[in-house]
Amino acid sequence: MKKRLSTLLIGISFVSVTAFASSDSLRINFDDMKSGEKPNGWKVDATHGGNQLAEWSVVPDSDAPSQPNVLALTKPHESEFNLFWTDSIHFKDGALEVKIRADRGKEDQGGGLIWRALDANNYYVTRYNPLEKNLRLYYVKQGKRVQLADVKADIKSGEWFKITVSHQAEMIAVFLNGQKVMQVQDGNLLAAGGVGFWTKADAASSFDDFSITVPST
Repeated sequence: MKKRLSTLLIGISFVSVTAFASSDSLRINFDDMKSGEKPNGWKVDATHGGNQLAEWSVVPDSDAPSQPNVLALTKPHESEFNLFWTDSIHFKDGALEVKIRADRGKEDQGGGLIWRALDANNYYVTRYNPLEKNLRLYYVKQGKRVQLADVKADIKSGEWFKITVSHQAEMIAVFLNGQKVMQVQDGNLLAAGGVGFWTKADAASSFDDFSITVPST
């Protein structure tokens, strides 16, 4: 288990990380970083983004679920999908969770999680959009996004919400604020890959309390 945890911890030495009772779990909450910094080993990226990218940064936030900081998309770029992710964490089976707040955006708002990410054009993503009032699950393959599931929800802009994903082999379950809202089977992306955060178009969102749990061995 120590080897598995050390693999997860590669590249995030400047992020606040807490191991839980299970040595195969970790939490990243950005609270030990200075304003303006970015987590070590993470990168700004985009699907269909061209040469320009959004700006992401750790910032103080008095409304943060865990004080004092959040990770925020501070300057959106209206590429199709904006990503902030790391391939230093290799995730295949287990659970991921993050708290998100939709701060602003006229065309799009909110955001979500990506996982099993091979690069900026191949990954799973689930996201909630307050403007559309829905939570959706997709896979993105060779830059093409394909919807797997859709459910209605009613969380307003400016409110924190929690997305949790459980992925085991081909079975994916998604939870919104602790309630299981969808489960699907899909085999398009079976290999381990990176993890991170996702927004679309002009959505400016904040993220906090990111956690990863992998099966014990």
